[in-house]
Amino acid sequence: MRGINKAFGSNAVLKGVDFAVDGGEICALLGENGAGKSTLMNILGGVFPADSGEIYIDGQKREFTKPADSLGAGIAFIHQELNLINDLTVYENMYVGRELRVGGKKHGMLDLERERRETEEMFARMGMDLDPTAMVRNLDASYKQIVEITRSVMMNASLIIMDEPTTSLTDPEIERVFSMMSTLREQGVGIVFISHKLREVTRLCTRFAVLRDGAMVAEGDVRAVTTDDLARYMVGHEVRTEALQRDRLLGASVLRAENLSDSAHFKGVSFSVRAGEVLGVTGLLGDGRSELFLSIFGAGSDYTGQVYLEDRPIKLGSTTQALRHGIAYLPRDRKENGVLKDMDVIENGSITVWPIISKLGFIDMARRDSLFEDQVKRLRIKMGRKTDIITSLSGGNQQKVVLAKWLSRSPKALILDNPTQGVDVGAKEEIYDIIMGLADQGVAIIVLSSEAQEVIRVCDRAIVMYHGAVMGEVRGAEMNEHDIMRLATGAAVC
Repeated sequence: MRGINKAFGSNAVLKGVDFAVDGGEICALLGENGAGKSTLMNILGGVFPADSGEIYIDGQKREFTKPADSLGAGIAFIHQELNLINDLTVYENMYVGRELRVGGKKHGMLDLERERRETEEMFARMGMDLDPTAMVRNLDASYKQIVEITRSVMMNASLIIMDEPTTSLTDPEIERVFSMMSTLREQGVGIVFISHKLREVTRLCTRFAVLRDGAMVAEGDVRAVTTDDLARYMVGHEVRTEALQRDRLLGASVLRAENLSDSAHFKGVSFSVRAGEVLGVTGLLGDGRSELFLSIFGAGSDYTGQVYLEDRPIKLGSTTQALRHGIAYLPRDRKENGVLKDMDVIENGSITVWPIISKLGFIDMARRDSLFEDQVKRLRIKMGRKTDIITSLSGGNQQKVVLAKWLSRSPKALILDNPTQGVDVGAKEEIYDIIMGLADQGVAIIVLSSEAQEVIRVCDRAIVMYHGAVMGEVRGAEMNEHDIMRLATGAAVC
């Protein structure tokens, strides 16, 4: 790609960008949210055209006016927003747009049995235990990602663009994906790897390229840089790595649970979090932490045991009740459960206050705007017009808008489920600062995270779960990745 320029209105997103990938290399494309990475790859994927610039594939100039053109040139794009159809089976999704026909006829009957069989064979070769006839809507995010990756492999692509492919995967699934990528590299396939997980970049990739504010600011051999170097290129300054906990006067217990169990996801769980405390809850994907706190919040399965809010027993039957009691929940999957994609920025950031600023069914728009502006300043949300669609914002700023929605109700307890998932290093630091500031104000905060480093940096202490049960607790200066991983895998700390 040579001299690529792209603007949306007056906003110049890409400024004369050159970018190249060779066959048999894995190139990390890095940058903060809003740096232009997805826009550059959307141009390569034929989603929309560049304003100017040229694209060459195997030395020949090409023009892509639609995704099918890019796919026909051997480019497979695994988007950050998974491009699957929930109401079709896994094997039907594998062949969308390139369906197999009985007898090889162009317009014949669909050969569904062959599609199912070939999908099953591909899963077997990859060591994946996944039913091709399963409905995609019933898969969790990790398996949806695996379906996307497998589909690109089945298309025999010569270049695969992977936009945050490991965000929702467990460690074993990540290892499987990395093994698959290494195999593809050995076969001469070029891979563009977009990720905010810099340790994955230094482990897996051969080359890196960094975009900042729409311009290419650094590129080179991954072996010649550290994660700190890459982070500095991305944000333009040094990035903090020290632990962020600080001494603060903790208040009384805000949220406490005793012996909580449901029929499938968690059993015998007890914990307590005090005002001004940051409690971490960690483990491996499938440990039951999200299901546990969704149930407490009134959005999950029924349970036995008792929850206490400020030492008063409660059992919430809905999220509305939770909000009235002063409990807020930032969901794990922002795209599925956090933002309302068809609504604008201010609607997404203010919807929780509508019931309290309405009279006779009419919303006090001036008060709504004032409350939202307070949160925009407080959280340093970067946006254009408040009436822009929410998906026009970067991932980090979308996350801040979702957080603004809950903070507008001044919660006593705030549950953050993987709060920095899919956001860049700069936005991650800003979210950490927000967490620390809320704790200083006396909010009881629970951080659910699968990243041990995140827990160690921001949490005063953490409980570690394994198969739905609490295996132990780590705290303060004693927290380290080794002990957390031992507990998360079911072992006891020595």
